[in-house]
Amino acid sequence: MASEKHAFLSASGAHIWLNCTKSPQISANFEDIETVYSREGTMVHLLNEIRLSELLGLRCDEKFPTDFEYSAELKEASDEYVAYIMELVAEIKKTCKDPVMLVEQKVDFSNYVPQGYGTADFIAIADGKLYVIDYKNGAGVKVSCERNPQMMLYALGALNLFSCLYDTPEISMTIFQPRIGNISTYEMKRDELLEWAAKVLAPRAKLAFEGKGEFVPGEHCRFCKAKVKCTARALENLKLAAYEFKTADLLTDEEIEEIIGKTDGLVEWANSIKDYALNEALKGKKWSRYKLVEGRSNRKFKCEDEVAVIVEKAGYDPYDKKLRSITDMTKLLGKAKFVELLDGYVYKPQGKPTLVSIDDKRPEMNLAINDFKEE
Repeated sequence: MASEKHAFLSASGAHIWLNCTKSPQISANFEDIETVYSREGTMVHLLNEIRLSELLGLRCDEKFPTDFEYSAELKEASDEYVAYIMELVAEIKKTCKDPVMLVEQKVDFSNYVPQGYGTADFIAIADGKLYVIDYKNGAGVKVSCERNPQMMLYALGALNLFSCLYDTPEISMTIFQPRIGNISTYEMKRDELLEWAAKVLAPRAKLAFEGKGEFVPGEHCRFCKAKVKCTARALENLKLAAYEFKTADLLTDEEIEEIIGKTDGLVEWANSIKDYALNEALKGKKWSRYKLVEGRSNRKFKCEDEVAVIVEKAGYDPYDKKLRSITDMTKLLGKAKFVELLDGYVYKPQGKPTLVSIDDKRPEMNLAINDFKEE
């Protein structure tokens, strides 16, 4: 696996530093912390690389570590990704006998971003078209490929690799996120990408590399390493305090909508502050107004198997049996068998009404009260 010690202006963090050019400078003081999720992501990327390299006949010197056991869910996600890539390759080969294919390829885009480089999961070039695919292991946030700066940086790096050998006026970028069924593809012309790189990317990258510009809080803060201590983000979230002395019946519709638009970010920010304070306390920091205590816990059996035997001997059933969930049932039977046996027994109830931005792509609910109003 092409190890990527992240560049100062990394491709994965481009959506942050393109919006807030001061972020890289203050984030440099915060260390990268490996979590269970980031470890899983690294391992499934490695698994993908080994499997694809073997199937495509490419050299791969990587070995999967024996001390890591991937779950059935990760194996299934890898299966879906590998199958997707192989289907794409088969489709490409219908019109191009010898496409160029690269797995976990390091790309350089330092002609636009100072010291800029990254690692693209999969690259293919065939018949005037460049394909860039990125695997996302996350299951929490759905990632769109539409004008995604990380993908556009990978595409720029790929163009740098092959511009002297191939003419690739068309670019296709895809984010493959199997754990939530997200396959997002965005296509653009090479000239459009190069224009963005020259007019938008390069000037913003220069500011970010030099630590200039302004702090700009926003949705992108979620993934910023300095988000917990950033004053600009705190001030933005604390703007809600302006409504503290108003009673609910005095708020205008516009003020209510403004507050609704900020509550998710406010809650996420507040929770991140609490998490940071807890982690610092666990490291030994003494806060002046807070202390570590042991939280509440529930009683547990020391050995469940022995408990089950004792209860069964007493003439009782120790197990509370219930039908598996659809997800677990699918894993048990396999997708094909599940569809064969149970497809007709599955339905999707109406979701709970949720208030979202008018820009959300989901259709607006038609409430019965609206029908009466129209009549």
